Amino acid sequence: MNTLEIISVLVATAALFGWLSSRVLRLPITIGTMLLSVVTTLCVAAVGRLAPGVHAWAEHLARSIDFESLILHGMLPLLLFAGSFLLDLEHLEREKLPVAVLSVLGTILSVFAVAGMMFLISGTGAPWMECLIFGALISPTDPIAVLELLRRIGIPKSVEAQLAGESLFNDGVGAVLFLTMIEIARGNAPTPAHIAGMLVLKAGGAVVLGILGAWLVSRLMCIVEAYQVEILLTLALALGGYVLADVWRLSAPLEAVVAGIALRHFNRKQPKGRIADDRVDQFWTLLDEVQNSLLFVLLGLEAMVVTLNATTIRAGLAAIFSVNLVRLAEEALCLGIVRVCLKHYRSSVKTLTWGGLRGGLSIALALSVPATLGPMQTGQWIFGATYMIVVFSIILQGGSLQFALSRNRRSAAAAEVHSS
Repeated sequence: MNTLEIISVLVATAALFGWLSSRVLRLPITIGTMLLSVVTTLCVAAVGRLAPGVHAWAEHLARSIDFESLILHGMLPLLLFAGSFLLDLEHLEREKLPVAVLSVLGTILSVFAVAGMMFLISGTGAPWMECLIFGALISPTDPIAVLELLRRIGIPKSVEAQLAGESLFNDGVGAVLFLTMIEIARGNAPTPAHIAGMLVLKAGGAVVLGILGAWLVSRLMCIVEAYQVEILLTLALALGGYVLADVWRLSAPLEAVVAGIALRHFNRKQPKGRIADDRVDQFWTLLDEVQNSLLFVLLGLEAMVVTLNATTIRAGLAAIFSVNLVRLAEEALCLGIVRVCLKHYRSSVKTLTWGGLRGGLSIALALSVPATLGPMQTGQWIFGATYMIVVFSIILQGGSLQFALSRNRRSAAAAEVHSS
């Protein structure tokens, strides 16, 4: 299939599933689209013997898409920029300490804890390094999945800022750890000083590049009176900054996040009316929602190429248990540290734990794991387990998060009435 045919099928499917999610299932578009995509793909696979032509066509479509390249070098810069640019900066600034602790310390702890549990209970017989690679790619929460969901449920602004901020920033830490594990597995074992230097260079350089690019674009937006040009300037920042960071071997996802936040910060300082804020915001909101729909159709379509066997299923179930248990312990520990530093600080460990969704970013990283790393042959269980936890995360965790929040509010209200 050519590129136009693939895009046409994906857009038509996203439109149909979005309509069904909204009008029939009454589910958030993200969850409904993902659910319908997975169910449709599994049904096509189940009737493969009756209609082999349909199954062959669907499998060919799935294998025609370079998912890793499409996510990491296509949709991700726009999705990350949109998420950070549309973020509530006032609440994010108030929650800067929790966000920093959760996104840095929490991610590092999660990588090693998830790896340890998978080494012990996954049943794959995978070596320790392979488990570390899996821990690094699955530990960062996915901002694409988290931000889309948060906009559709009534969640306290402070908790929303913690969850969104953590998911936007922890991918930079996770990406550096993931690349480090890959290098070690290849036999190029870096020293702790080298790892620290890599983190500072990749993260620090991305932050500087994002801020400088945002400052320049903000200045250019102030001296033009055409909203179309302002939108083009923001697109140039989102795409061009990401590409530059990638070429210079910086953390491109972190650059996109910083650029979006910095541009919003610089634009807020301008006199009202100098920048067409409403039209720019509307454009990025629309682009974000359309891309999210397409992304979750792609995630569902990937079920066609997942190898499900006894080993993969055991690993996937172990991963679901391990990731959520580690997430609970990690959030409790990090928020405990924050409460030591900030007296009377309040947050919800349950909400942050259950709202830590995994999505397309984890799958793209799983697909990028080489089949051979030095003397080690990486197991096929990594992609299968990653896909299982992503489906569980988006459909079950995302689908039940609003119910869990409503229940917590009722419990809190009842406790308040009882105490009074």
